[in-house]
Amino acid sequence: MSTRPAPAAENGERPAKTMRDVFVETVTARLGEDDRLAVVLADISADSFAPAAARWPDRVLNVGIREQAMIGVAGGLALTGLRPVVHSYTPFLVERPFEQLKISIGHQGVGAVLVSIGGSFDASAAGRTHQAPGDVALLDTLPGWRVHVPGHPDEVPALLRDAFDSEDPVYVRLSGPTNSRPMPVGAGVHPVRSGPGPDRGVVLAVGPVLDQTVEGVGDLDVTVLYTPTVRPFDAAGLAEAVGRARHADVLLVEPYLAGTSAHRVASALEAVPHRLRSLGVSRDAELRAYGTPEEHMTAHGLDATSIGRAAREFFRS
Repeated sequence: MSTRPAPAAENGERPAKTMRDVFVETVTARLGEDDRLAVVLADISADSFAPAAARWPDRVLNVGIREQAMIGVAGGLALTGLRPVVHSYTPFLVERPFEQLKISIGHQGVGAVLVSIGGSFDASAAGRTHQAPGDVALLDTLPGWRVHVPGHPDEVPALLRDAFDSEDPVYVRLSGPTNSRPMPVGAGVHPVRSGPGPDRGVVLAVGPVLDQTVEGVGDLDVTVLYTPTVRPFDAAGLAEAVGRARHADVLLVEPYLAGTSAHRVASALEAVPHRLRSLGVSRDAELRAYGTPEEHMTAHGLDATSIGRAAREFFRS
């Protein structure tokens, strides 16, 4: 578990650039440095990559609105020795072409970097077709995937560079809502705060739900951990934090389907009697309203007030 302190907040201001902006900049710069890198699009963000496509037309490919073909092309490029970066909205990148991910990437034993936008309900104004809270859980059914969920635009470049340098299949889940400050992005879970003595338990916040988690737990006597990398899961880091607490109680807060990493927590603590509560997008009902991302967060209990209420009920029970 990393012990580096979190960087200081910059007046609590939100970042000027979105994760999507930083992604385009980082990939474009890398295209000029690494002739193995290739970008495969299905119309989404094609305008943003137009300058790169004009400069490297053989390595920036737009297949049109053909998401299954997009993954198939990426698998073919990977077989030739290239490192494809595949990008679209989450449901069009993970859900619609899932069979191609299973066969063209996984079964063929090649790697690619999938970079999504609009995860969960970031694009709620576009309706249910653009919502995919089950993406990480779905990829979890395939072996060998690494999954990054940055919580701030400044965390994106390092995670992308790590993905570019890998030969594994990697999923980078970008989001619209962000935390107010960047956190460390090295491997493992990172401590955010702890109480004065042995804490009542541990809260693990993933990616862009850290701010509302910290605000929600307030002065509750718990350790708060952060991670932007959920696969591989830092079982040792979590077990170490739980070992220092008075109770082996873990509150897991994820910005996608509730309980996605619950089996990883259970495996990390299999030798320790423990309690676990998972917060995230509800598995019990489909929210069919359009609304704003903030309204969806509240409806699923991922706003600071709801997280705080759940934390107090759980740790004081």
